[in-house]
Amino acid sequence: MPKLTAKLTLSDGREFDLNVQQGTLGYDAIDVQALVKNKLFTFDPGFMSTASCVSEITYIDGDNGVLLHRGYPIADLAQNADYLEVAHLLLFGERPSKEEYANFRKLVTNHTLVHEQISRFFHGFRRDSHPMAIMCGVSGALAAFYHDSLDINNISHRELTAIRLLAKMPTLAAMCYKYSIGQPFMFPLNKLSYSGNFLHMMFATPCEPYEVNPVLEKAMDRIFILHADHEQNASTSTVRTAASSGANPFACIAAGIASLWGPAHGGANEACINMLEEIGSVDRIPEYIARAKDKSDPFRLMGFGHRVYKNYDPRAKVMRQTCHEVLKELNIQTPLFDVAMELERIALSDPYFIDHKLYPNVDFYSGIILKAIGIPTSMFTVIFALARTVGWIAHWKEMFKPGNMKIVRPRQLYKGHTERKFEAIEK
Repeated sequence: MPKLTAKLTLSDGREFDLNVQQGTLGYDAIDVQALVKNKLFTFDPGFMSTASCVSEITYIDGDNGVLLHRGYPIADLAQNADYLEVAHLLLFGERPSKEEYANFRKLVTNHTLVHEQISRFFHGFRRDSHPMAIMCGVSGALAAFYHDSLDINNISHRELTAIRLLAKMPTLAAMCYKYSIGQPFMFPLNKLSYSGNFLHMMFATPCEPYEVNPVLEKAMDRIFILHADHEQNASTSTVRTAASSGANPFACIAAGIASLWGPAHGGANEACINMLEEIGSVDRIPEYIARAKDKSDPFRLMGFGHRVYKNYDPRAKVMRQTCHEVLKELNIQTPLFDVAMELERIALSDPYFIDHKLYPNVDFYSGIILKAIGIPTSMFTVIFALARTVGWIAHWKEMFKPGNMKIVRPRQLYKGHTERKFEAIEK
């Protein structure tokens, strides 16, 4: 591939030759690092046109609805792998062999328990606290319980911490739920799968045996896979920013959870369920469809279209199939699910939705699935954080490759006061 360069010409006659970085897929990137030596910055609010790092983990082509993890299409992974196999792929760059997978699964399983004092730590929170508030606090506090492996320059410490985070997040998430409803915490069971174990810790009680429904277990596993990583989104960028300062990995993940909590990022599936409940019944759908088409009306249909995907969200295809499997298995017939299925039918057949590419996205279907399983909407973003943790860890680990660790320090375009004289208040 021939090397590309770019020439920047200013109206005052200054010219600069800039290198162009070329990736294996996607857009080329003009390297503007040399501009600062000439007292120039680039201006890009939201970093929508700026590559902040070099990465080998995830590739997205939003125009064509493509999502690849280490080169593998997301649909292939969701249909043919389980979450821990995808986790290994994200963390280590390659699919595991059968032996590697068995060893990896055993290692994760052996770290699912959390320190017993953490259970008492939960009692410092109010019962009605939002689960994401608790997740932020508890995940950051893990550094106080597992401070034996916080040397980020020690590769064995990094590997151990990565496994601990992956293993303990389902336990902490389930504890958040149990604490909110006043039920006892359930210990993880080593005989269960990653997703089956999560369902067990969420819904089992000490009173009687709990059998994991295989259809729901598969659905939960796919939700985890489809949310495992999504390139340089707000929360992943937050994790990388925190990591660039040398912060410990538990603090970095807590920062990612805080960013994910924002309704514009991790709360979309919760907003979708709230919208379905607002609509209430199938006979009110035409009213809301008309409002969605009215540009002067602030109402927006949640769970349709995507900021990145200008085509069909590739994750939604798998999630749609899973959604229908779950609803069939549970034989749920309620107004909320009737509204959801009718909205789906309209979105896939109405010319307005098709022309504007307002297809149901992964948040639409995942919200319906989680609601059907019996998970309250306040827990939706917690489950998102649980699933995304492996992606955050993979990006955190990637930063320790030679040349990747550089503290993040964005510039600004200053438009405040010029220098002013300050006098004592008595004058």
